[in-house]
Amino acid sequence: MGSSILYTYGGQLYVNLTNQCPCRCTFCIRSQQEGLGSADSLWLGHTPDVDAVIREFAGYRLEDFSEIVYCGYGEPLCALDHLLAVSRYIRSVSRLKIRVNTNGLGDLICGKPTVPLLKEAVDAVSISLNAPNAQRYLELTRSRFGIRSFDAMLQWAAECKREIPDTRFSVVDVISRQEIAACQKIADQMGIPLRVRHFEA
Repeated sequence: MGSSILYTYGGQLYVNLTNQCPCRCTFCIRSQQEGLGSADSLWLGHTPDVDAVIREFAGYRLEDFSEIVYCGYGEPLCALDHLLAVSRYIRSVSRLKIRVNTNGLGDLICGKPTVPLLKEAVDAVSISLNAPNAQRYLELTRSRFGIRSFDAMLQWAAECKREIPDTRFSVVDVISRQEIAACQKIADQMGIPLRVRHFEA
């Protein structure tokens, strides 16, 4: 079994940087214990520093993986400085594609523009669209930033599309088919591909 910092799943190497997240999504993986790849648990005993994360890479052959993905129990952009530093390390030893899975609230979390920093650190971004409107988004994500979260996420996604060509949305099929169709319409209007993820309880 893998550590809680790095774990493997589906031919990809995942990097878990933090437990912190501004959302408490009703469908969050935090409430599940299955389907976590090679990790015993994704809950970190403490937030690892950059050196601790980099040391974990010594246990893996990067050429064995198709992609490195920032994704864990927490929101990766809550550890933006660590993410940037770890990506610089990865770039120094590999040409492997780097992706971040995110709720898209990076600018609210960090209090500054984050896309200009991310465009040098990652090759792809997957943003949780979650819902077709601000009220439904708040009901599902319970974001601590309140009702403004949805519009902030869409604006962030638009900036990502301009700066990071491989930008995509995702939704989990806990919402209705009508809501998924409405999310698809938003994604189509923004020119961002949408992936529908299956929820496994």
